[in-house]
Amino acid sequence: MTALLSAPLTVSAIQYEALGGGIDANVPEHVRLIEDADSHGARLVVFPELSLTGYDLPLLRSGDRFDGAVQFHDGEQWVAPADHRLDPIREICRRTGITAVVGAPFREPDGTPRLASLAVHPNGAEEASFKTHLHGDELPLFEAGQEPLLLDVDGWKVALAICFDAAHPAHSGAAAAAGADVYAVSALYTQEEGHRLGLHLGARAMDNRMYGILANLGGPTPLGPSCGLSGFWGPDGLPMQQAGGTGTEVVTAVLRRGSLERYR
Repeated sequence: MTALLSAPLTVSAIQYEALGGGIDANVPEHVRLIEDADSHGARLVVFPELSLTGYDLPLLRSGDRFDGAVQFHDGEQWVAPADHRLDPIREICRRTGITAVVGAPFREPDGTPRLASLAVHPNGAEEASFKTHLHGDELPLFEAGQEPLLLDVDGWKVALAICFDAAHPAHSGAAAAAGADVYAVSALYTQEEGHRLGLHLGARAMDNRMYGILANLGGPTPLGPSCGLSGFWGPDGLPMQQAGGTGTEVVTAVLRRGSLERYR
């Protein structure tokens, strides 16, 4: 057990420019990017907020909508437990041994709507973490979650956060109190928010002496152009590695326990 806990963890943060066309269009790209991360030795892959649909909230409202030649009906772009449309992601995780965290609008079995990060494990298990700090147009669409979910990946405790959760120190504090080694944020930060992004991720990592990870939506979005900057922060709060542009990019880093131990 000691050898397992001391082993480094290789993680890929996926900066992703979501495609039009909803879930069916974006699942194959998720599979391709997980395969790319596997070539870098990743054991954990983190995608941005609402990566399976893009941050397109009107797509999730009731009624019909056309996106180019594609017509969407109410409910089609919401993910359900054991949703068969995610089978290709399940299969690539099984084949590579990777745990993938994907962003999706999610309906619980009782119909409760959530803004979720869904963790797909290689053994077939799935876990869902829900955004706690909803804001703006999210409020009428989703119900807020509670405590951050902690994943166990090769003995590392990885807490999941979604965008505005990272602006609230109590969220990462609860994750740290639960034993988190890593705070993984799936988000959308636009080009005016690059400075705020750095402050949030650096402070959450430094204050709680854990690694920070950001997977940001890339490219143009309904809220404005992305600022990019997906990547990693050390437990000293300093950036380790970040995306070089604002489009789709796989950013990979090796997290080592020695760095955590120096600050704990």
